[in-house]
Amino acid sequence: MSYINYEVDGAVGVITLNRPDKHNAQDASLLRDLDARWQQAATDDAVKVIVVRANGDHFSSGHDLKTPAPGYFQEGKTTLESAYSWEAEHYLGFSRKWRDVPKPSIAAVQGACVAGALNVIWPCDLIVAADNAYFSDPVVKFGVGGVEYHAHTWELGARRAKEMLFTARKFTAAEAFDAGMVNRVVPLDELDAQTMELAHEISEMDGWGLATAKRAVNQTLDVMGQQAAMQSAFDIHWHGHANALLRTGYPLLTPDPLPSGAREKKGEDS
Repeated sequence: MSYINYEVDGAVGVITLNRPDKHNAQDASLLRDLDARWQQAATDDAVKVIVVRANGDHFSSGHDLKTPAPGYFQEGKTTLESAYSWEAEHYLGFSRKWRDVPKPSIAAVQGACVAGALNVIWPCDLIVAADNAYFSDPVVKFGVGGVEYHAHTWELGARRAKEMLFTARKFTAAEAFDAGMVNRVVPLDELDAQTMELAHEISEMDGWGLATAKRAVNQTLDVMGQQAAMQSAFDIHWHGHANALLRTGYPLLTPDPLPSGAREKKGEDS
């Protein structure tokens, strides 16, 4: 079963997260389908702009912690090698790939956009938020210093980034707009219409001009150190997982119940 819908509206490719009964929580299947749709839009010559949106009340609650990813666990427990490699591909790797697609992309966000959901919206070039949207990264509660695509400082500035991480509080759409993370805040019932209007407006521009404009901005960020900083932050992220693994046998400091079969009892693993 696919949790991602895809359609083309004129010159706009529309990717839709479609697991609303689970608040669009991201399991391995959803992420792989999402990446496949990104690549489909990226290679379709008729598509000039990509929109990423979600069905349901919430954009996404983040990673699906109740569904262990195949390959993340070996023989019922985590190894650093397997889990680091899995996250490097499916979390940081997918997000980097989406960020570097040469076509402009827009995220349309409503309701909750939590933790791993930031990995989906931050690679997009523009973000349109409904007035009920909120953004948070509470993973410090789990002993980890932020989600894998660690764009917090670039998106919010250093002090707001630290506040998001230190307090785990929700940042409203208005606060995100004030910080420069969100381009527009619109009424919830106008989110799709206004996002598509913006996408179609952009699609009227020359495709090569759009690609070069995007590359110029992204390369400026890279010259400033964005990609190197993200790789460094990902490695720091894994210090958090390693510490939790040593302390609990599971890569997060998280209360029970844990995913079935995902955690060895403390002191029992060899």
